[in-house]
Amino acid sequence: MRPRPSPRWLGLILLVGVAVITACGALPGSLHGLLGNADSSSAPRKATPAATPARLSLGQRVVAIAKSQVGYRADPADSYCNKFSAHWDSGAADCPSGELDEQWCADFAAWAWQQAGVQVTYGYNPGEINGAAVSFYEWGLANGQWHPTSSRYVAAPGDVAVYGLSLGPYGDASAQHVAIVTADARGQRGPDVVNGDSDRTAFSLVEAGTDQVTAYAAHKHYPLSGYVSLP
Repeated sequence: MRPRPSPRWLGLILLVGVAVITACGALPGSLHGLLGNADSSSAPRKATPAATPARLSLGQRVVAIAKSQVGYRADPADSYCNKFSAHWDSGAADCPSGELDEQWCADFAAWAWQQAGVQVTYGYNPGEINGAAVSFYEWGLANGQWHPTSSRYVAAPGDVAVYGLSLGPYGDASAQHVAIVTADARGQRGPDVVNGDSDRTAFSLVEAGTDQVTAYAAHKHYPLSGYVSLP
């Protein structure tokens, strides 16, 4: 995980019994009231809906929406304060401009799906998607939409690529990163993607990746583990 001193680490003590740890994850909703009430004079600024042509397919809409955000970065630049977590009302309210503060690759991917028309249930119950990267894997597994790299599945535009998946001995799982697939060209080792909360060229921004077979998180490169296909 990318270290950055934050009061949120105090809340992690309460999560000893939680098995899922992710690089761009979020704290359970039950802790938002505890950790999300730092002094803030403004309401969270939420991501605005993205307009896309109705003639596009669902996957094409997801890609167009994700690409429209390339170049967006957290504010302040050395923080995780972002509008996508604020859209989901998830994270700590310690941002000077009113966004919410948590690592946000999964919040971005869930936002892009929702804006394109996917029915996303955001939460921390089984079968729900949340700020934890591994929640996409768990959702895909539960709904028959998970495709490990060993399956030779060819990802479609709008799918979500999952990186650094680790399965524990007791059914627990973690993942390090997720990204929106824009293409999966023949001959490439990995897909072309749009990353939310990326570290490829700078800290905590939306940026594109080409032939992305690994994702950089917590000062390490994590391999592509598989894909979650659109419903």
